[in-house]
Amino acid sequence: MNDDQLLRYSRHILLPEIGVEGQEAIAASKLLIVGAGGLGSPAAMYLAAAGVGEIVLCDGDTVDLTNLQRQILHSLETVGHNKAVSGQATLARVNPLTRVSIVEQRLAGDELAAQVAGVDLVLDCSDNFATRHAINRACFQHRKPLVSGAAVRFDGQVSVFDLRNSTNPCYHCLFPEGDDVAEMRCAVTGIFAPLTGIIGAMQAAEALKLIVGCGETLVGRLLILDGLAMRWREMRYGRDPHCAVCGGPPAAAC
Repeated sequence: MNDDQLLRYSRHILLPEIGVEGQEAIAASKLLIVGAGGLGSPAAMYLAAAGVGEIVLCDGDTVDLTNLQRQILHSLETVGHNKAVSGQATLARVNPLTRVSIVEQRLAGDELAAQVAGVDLVLDCSDNFATRHAINRACFQHRKPLVSGAAVRFDGQVSVFDLRNSTNPCYHCLFPEGDDVAEMRCAVTGIFAPLTGIIGAMQAAEALKLIVGCGETLVGRLLILDGLAMRWREMRYGRDPHCAVCGGPPAAAC
């Protein structure tokens, strides 16, 4: 790092859990953020500000006026623009040292797998179960850590699936695909604006801890926030040996 970078990231470097080596690991990292909406906005902004080397930002939707209440990557000037394009411009202003590449469409199939294979870590900031399960399968296939968040109305949740270790549970272990789980969309039910900031910022925090290798992550723990009462609950869960994605005898950790 040069002198400007040492100064810019000095408050991280002062933390013994991060230091120069940790900040260099952050600068060398490449992350995929799926979704540039309510969760992806704060997550991407904090990760860029923290000095992540490269962010791949993926979103196939366009900015709508109703998004601006909470999706802080975007502005009135970018209404009608693709969210990944709008987010790229914002992140360049946040930190020009962070390289931001974009995917202007919804990732699926082989393209999703290829993007996951090319990064160190994935943040699931999407808003539907089909995408979340597809991301989980790709992360399991390529043994990539996954930081997952969700937010609707006044309720939020966040967890980590570190699939580098096959003894850890995956997203499907916690939320089996095909279960009769009601999918609530904020376009119908509404959403409390700061809630996405709280959950998205926590996703960024968990991602940075995974990159640096410090602290205790949310592997095997689901944090659930009741934003109306401002109360947190923690639910612990384990790997399902019969899971359709990661089930079977655990392989050696990689």
